[in-house]
Amino acid sequence: MNDVMTIGLDLAKNTFYAVALNARGKRQWRKKLTRKRMWSHFARMPACRIAMEACGSAHYWARKLKAQGHEVLLLPPQHVKGYLRGQKNDYNDAEAIAEACLHGRIRPVRAKRVDEQELQSFHRLRQRLIEERTRMINQARGLLREFGLVMGMGPARYRRELPAILEDGENELPDGMRELLHRHQERFRALEQEIAWYDAQLKQRVAADEACQRLMEIPGYGPVVSSAFRSVLGDGKQFRRGRDASASLGLVPRQHSTGGKDRLLGISKRGDSHLRSLLVHAARSVVQQAQRKEDRFSRWIVKLLERRGYNKTVVAVANKLVRIGWVVLAREERYRIQEAVG
Repeated sequence: MNDVMTIGLDLAKNTFYAVALNARGKRQWRKKLTRKRMWSHFARMPACRIAMEACGSAHYWARKLKAQGHEVLLLPPQHVKGYLRGQKNDYNDAEAIAEACLHGRIRPVRAKRVDEQELQSFHRLRQRLIEERTRMINQARGLLREFGLVMGMGPARYRRELPAILEDGENELPDGMRELLHRHQERFRALEQEIAWYDAQLKQRVAADEACQRLMEIPGYGPVVSSAFRSVLGDGKQFRRGRDASASLGLVPRQHSTGGKDRLLGISKRGDSHLRSLLVHAARSVVQQAQRKEDRFSRWIVKLLERRGYNKTVVAVANKLVRIGWVVLAREERYRIQEAVG
């Protein structure tokens, strides 16, 4: 593939810029393409290497261009920026992408399949609804405090306490405010019905996915975590080992070393923040249950708690859960509980 032309493609909504480099990095041509011309232009070209930043619509174009016989690489945008020369414009951006691909040191992002993107979109929409529910509860609690009324936190307390506040005629809540909160409550109920639909769909999807069923055998992996993990990592085979998968989710230490002196900081927090948050919550539940179990994993958690404290143990367990999940996905194995020795 050394003699194959490398094309850097800068994506946008309607206008695309392409710069072609030969094997020695010399520019061959540069073109501006409209959305309508993109498909026909690359269909007429011989097979080549096309690099794009892993951004909006990149996975769609990667699938389309691969179907035409091209080799497509998606590069993380934060690593491409270092190759930009001169002032920022669309042609320079495209040439930076081509040079980054030609250099060959940047790990590409695996192009997602349609079903993987659909599952990830499902989780994003569900999470947005949950965030909206939290905002509605916090807004109601804040408004009630202005009238000397305190309501507890969480959906369960909202469902139980708000109707009681609205029905209480002695709490000095103005009639106009009662009407506003009543309408607020109706919107909340409609939102909860929408979340319930997503939860029912999630259970059906997990039940039909054999990989998710295997993931749920791991401690801490429920329907939400297993499905989200599957949507982000796919089959996991883009990583050589479990540590690479954990690093992609930001659960390994940041490094700031110089002069031969190693210095490790907090976790890097790279990758999908929503999945990382789910894994940390899952790790908390595993840590809480470890005291009552006698398997090897639980014993390791208890000893780590004594040495490093609760928070560091939770992050270490989240890291371990990613590595175990990667083995289950990439090697198509099942989780096996190992008995403690001694």
